[in-house]
Amino acid sequence: MNCAEKDLLLYAVTDRSWLGGATLGTAVEKALKGGATFVQLREKELEPGKFLEEAKELKHLCKIYRVPFVVNDNVDIALAADADGVHVGQRDMEAGNVRHILGKEKILGVSAQTVEQAVLAEKKGADYLGVGAVFQTGSKADADAVSHATLKQICAAVSIPVVAIGGINRDNLMQLSGSGICGIAVISAIFAQPDIFAATAALKKLAEKMVKA
Repeated sequence: MNCAEKDLLLYAVTDRSWLGGATLGTAVEKALKGGATFVQLREKELEPGKFLEEAKELKHLCKIYRVPFVVNDNVDIALAADADGVHVGQRDMEAGNVRHILGKEKILGVSAQTVEQAVLAEKKGADYLGVGAVFQTGSKADADAVSHATLKQICAAVSIPVVAIGGINRDNLMQLSGSGICGIAVISAIFAQPDIFAATAALKKLAEKMVKA
C-alpha cells in the first residue's frame, strides 16, 4: 500500500489514557468519521494478546473508511494484524531492518529530529517522516524539541512526505504554514477532546488551510 501525501493530512495517534471508559475502537471510529486520514496505534503497556486484538479491530475499522493504518514500534504485531505498515522512532528497530522485514509493499514511517536522521531514514526506505516535537507536548515525555527552521530544512532535504508532531492543536497549527509539511500528527488534540468527531473535523479544516497557505 502506497502512502500518498493526502493520506497524511490529519494523522491520528492513539492514546488510551484519555478514553475515560470508552473503548479505543469507539474513539478511533469517531475520529475517522470526523475526517482523520491516517491512524497509528500506539501502545506502550498492553500485553501482546490484547495489543494484537486491538490492532486487528483498528485495521478492520480503517479498511472500512479507506484510511491507512500503522502500528507504532511493534513490527510483529503489525505483521500479525496485517496492518498497512509500521512507524518507528530513532530508539526503535533500525529503519533498514524494518523495511527488510516488512517488504516493499508496506508503509514505513520514521521519526526524525535532524536533517541527518531524515536523509538517512529516506535512504533506508522510509515512506514518510514524523518530525517533532514542534511545540511543547505532554504526550511524549522523551520528545526532543525541533525548531521551525529545522522542520523547514528537513522538508527541503528529503523527497518523501513530512508530517509534524508534538503539541499541535487548533490554536497553534497555522504557525506551521509554509514549512513544507503535508500534514499534522496529533494525539490529545483528538483523543483528549470531549467531542472527538467535532475536534477532528475542525482540525482537518485548519490542516487543509495550513498546507495550502
